[in-house]
Amino acid sequence: MSQPPPPPPPPPRGPPSGGGRSLPPPGPPAPPPPSAPSSKSAPAAAPPPPPPSSTTSLPKRVPRAFDESKLPSVLHDGITPAEERQKRRRTCRFLEECGRLLRLPRVAVATSLVFFHRFYAKHSFAEHDRFEVAVACLLLAAKTEESPKKLTNVIQECHRLKSRAAAQARAAGRSPGSTGGLTPSPAHGGGLTPTPGSTPSSVGGGGGGGRSSGGGGGGRDDREGLLDTKSEEFIRLKERILLLERVILHTIGFELDIHHPYKFLVEQIKKLNHNRVLEYEKPPPGGGGGGGGGSSAKMTQELVQYGMNFANDSLHTTLCLQFPARSVACSCTYLACRVCKIRPVGGREWPDVLGVDSEALASISVQLMELIADKKGCDLAVFKSIRADLDSMGGESGEAVGQGDAKRPKLR
Repeated sequence: MSQPPPPPPPPPRGPPSGGGRSLPPPGPPAPPPPSAPSSKSAPAAAPPPPPPSSTTSLPKRVPRAFDESKLPSVLHDGITPAEERQKRRRTCRFLEECGRLLRLPRVAVATSLVFFHRFYAKHSFAEHDRFEVAVACLLLAAKTEESPKKLTNVIQECHRLKSRAAAQARAAGRSPGSTGGLTPSPAHGGGLTPTPGSTPSSVGGGGGGGRSSGGGGGGRDDREGLLDTKSEEFIRLKERILLLERVILHTIGFELDIHHPYKFLVEQIKKLNHNRVLEYEKPPPGGGGGGGGGSSAKMTQELVQYGMNFANDSLHTTLCLQFPARSVACSCTYLACRVCKIRPVGGREWPDVLGVDSEALASISVQLMELIADKKGCDLAVFKSIRADLDSMGGESGEAVGQGDAKRPKLR
């Protein structure tokens, strides 16, 4: 008899050499140890850059990284950067006046301006009605700063303001609907601009006619310019405002903690006066250059007043998108000192005294001066002197001044 064939050998315990369906070996294989790249092998990918530190990231935020030609309104809808800036400024004046009528605190109005700038950094002015966006920003900012207002009151006051501006435009012989939103006419912006830091006495720069005829086209308004709360127009407007409020929240990424320059400005001015590092170029009559208690108090009050005016004006520009609030506050302090003819003690440089990057100081100051230079009663001689001082700082600051405003109107 023949013997039975021997049993087949057991399968190997290692990984299969082919594409069979055998099970993988027990346990994950150990990762290979890292080895230095060989000169004969292909070049390895560059290691990821180290995470940016807070000490080096802030000074790098200069306007050269903020290209106005990349904004949605300019990029997709053919609006020029100058027209884009004009729309922002006019709508900001509208928000200022609405906040005054609603008796909102200053911080709530400032927050609404930041929301508005952030929204239109990602959306086009042709995509959404800026009047309705402004109302939604004001409503959201009032809630954020713990001073909420009823939606009906906000809509009524804003609509009455817009209607009044439309009536002014018609009385002046201009078409309220020709500007597509808030202001009567873009050609008359200079005469409608308030002086620095003041509240607009009229709504000429803030709320002109728009898609809705406001004062008399709809037939739903009463004699005071208020909408009938039971009308279809009011109901549709209310629904659009509530929808836009949610769109704004998603656009800004639900980031509701807004920092403004005001707090940093006051703290810095008090600190500079306490350390006695500032003095008047010409000592005021009846007091020293900056040492006495009365003179120091006067200097503090004067600098805070002018600095607040510049900080208010900064919110009518896109500076809140370009720089942190502390850098804007330092530049406002610098401009206030120059207007008040105050200089650092001992011939020190302004960037060292204020603790701000020279590029940021020059860029913010130039943008603020361009905004204020169009206003009536502006002393251009002072701004020319400030501009010469910024140019004389030299180095990168002079380059930033030249490049940051290459396409902007020059100071005459």
